Amino acid sequence: MRRLVAVVALAVSGAVATGAFVVLSPGDPGAPASYLGYVEAESLLVGAESGGRLVELAVARGDVVAAGAPLFALDARTERARIVEAEARLAHAKAQLADLRASQQRPEQIDVLEASRRRAEADLAWSQSELRRQEALFARGVIAEARLDQARTAFERDRAALAEIAQEIETARLAARDAQIEAAAAEVAAAEAVLRQAQKTLDDRSVTVPCDGRVLDVFYRVGEVVAAGQPVVEILPPENLRVRFYLPQPALAGIALGQRVAVACDGCPPGLTAQISFISPEAEFTPPVIFSREERAKLVFLVEARPLDPHGVLKPGLPVEVIPIEEAPAGPAGER
Repeated sequence: MRRLVAVVALAVSGAVATGAFVVLSPGDPGAPASYLGYVEAESLLVGAESGGRLVELAVARGDVVAAGAPLFALDARTERARIVEAEARLAHAKAQLADLRASQQRPEQIDVLEASRRRAEADLAWSQSELRRQEALFARGVIAEARLDQARTAFERDRAALAEIAQEIETARLAARDAQIEAAAAEVAAAEAVLRQAQKTLDDRSVTVPCDGRVLDVFYRVGEVVAAGQPVVEILPPENLRVRFYLPQPALAGIALGQRVAVACDGCPPGLTAQISFISPEAEFTPPVIFSREERAKLVFLVEARPLDPHGVLKPGLPVEVIPIEEAPAGPAGER
């Protein structure tokens, strides 16, 4: 947009060897002085935070768009796959935390351990009975001592197995330690953060219109690869138009912030106005776009005014004539 303004301005000022501000001398000596300037636009260059292939473009050059409407979208297959992965990891972390927070293990696990204990009790009862029988036989001298030792070993083995199963059942009925629960909760929080980040990355692949305005240009087409940070669409919000003109130093005292000025241009309807929003605190020589009918001022100040143009008549790069229509408030000229 700034390149367009420069081209138009240079074309209009081709008859002037060097830019300089000039007050247009009215035919009537009592008429107010007028100042020549131009309309400038501060457009928005809208792009995506990350690069990718452009798969959808919802606007064209010249379209009037509203804030929040779809603008363009980049390929998001990789980002959707990351969402699925992040959701799976979060579900796994939540399941682990729920299992640790339970006061005891699941009933079916306890049932298996109880069955093992009953089997161990039966084995212990049999080995105890066999030990008593072998002790009686050894006392009568019927069997050798080795047979008695075997019976004692079997009895001790079965008794230890029963004790081990009883300990497993007791452990299964206990809640997990606090440190384990805290670690599992931290895993859940981390998984949720990863999911949020993945969702934001996916959302960033679809860009919406940031504000009301008109599409000035489209830099990419569907199928092309957009680099990260590169603009795809240029939008001009109507409030970003400015009327720029230059005042000679003697006329500066008659201009103030908030003052209304009349704006005229070729083919424009009467009654266009603007409100001064900026007065440069510094003087400059030979501004880039200035016109002269009588003599060039050597010292000028840049002034900007916001157009009060509800019908959008003023366009970027349009040469205009500015005439103050209100008295400046008392006091020094305002600054930004």
